[in-house]
Amino acid sequence: MAVFTRVTEPELISWLDDYSLGQLLELQGIASGIENTNYFVTTSNGRFVLTLFEKLAASELPFYLNLMSHLARHGIPCPSPVANRHNQFLSELNGKSACIVSRLSGKSLMNPEVIHCAAIGGMLGRLHNAAQNFAETMPNAHDAMWRARAAPQVTPFLSPPDVALLESEVAFHEKHTLAALPQGVIHADLFRDNVLFEGARIGGLIDFYFACNDSLLYDVAITVNDWCMGVDSILDEARTQALLQAYHAVRPMQKKEYIAWPIALRAAALRFWLSRLYDMYLPRENELIHAHNPDQFKYILQRHIAANSNVIWL
Repeated sequence: MAVFTRVTEPELISWLDDYSLGQLLELQGIASGIENTNYFVTTSNGRFVLTLFEKLAASELPFYLNLMSHLARHGIPCPSPVANRHNQFLSELNGKSACIVSRLSGKSLMNPEVIHCAAIGGMLGRLHNAAQNFAETMPNAHDAMWRARAAPQVTPFLSPPDVALLESEVAFHEKHTLAALPQGVIHADLFRDNVLFEGARIGGLIDFYFACNDSLLYDVAITVNDWCMGVDSILDEARTQALLQAYHAVRPMQKKEYIAWPIALRAAALRFWLSRLYDMYLPRENELIHAHNPDQFKYILQRHIAANSNVIWL
């Protein structure tokens, strides 16, 4: 179970004294957490999720919590942080920064159909629109400077062909950036396991702790690379078309975004190939992330390079 900091019922009851959430009825650890400690909390006032942050610094957390609060107020189904009696979203529990948020309904879909891809495309457009008037900013921790720094650190572990691919792709994106495209707050990790569905309806978007400011198209590419990818690492046309058309209906994309689409797909694939290589070969001491197989995104990147197409289904 991915509970890294244990919380007992008496400890939580004492912590909840600072909130107006009623009487504690149930405390249950969540096994799926990979970076933070998470518990389902049920009180006489409803169902919530308690998070103890194991990695992010307390100074970074207000951005994410304020963003979720902003999005929830603007109709995006995301966790809504609960303020304590001091009107603060963040406090300390067992030596860790902690917050409690509303618990959303639904479950993740690992094999989405066209209808689900359309739903997530429309929701991503709504998220981008809602975040446009969010005043706070957060730089992308996985930007070009990170790529330039991380790539040489993982190359000693790679085969010569993989070194060549990584170095050439990092150099490609140094010359072909997305900086001139529409920018804003992006989720940056809207994979299938971070979306909860109830039938064909989205019950919630979760895990906003990679959110940052970057190209909106880049966020679309990250999402498409996960939701619309076939087993052969080639985009499924029907699912891709459904997602992009639904997104475009909510947040119309510009001509320069159409042109940059192949670059965005490659940048999104490179980001996750490189970060997974780093997590696998260079985990930090006491690292809590369970390393994913980097090859998945290497294959996706290779397919995007080979396609070299500016086709965007709109």
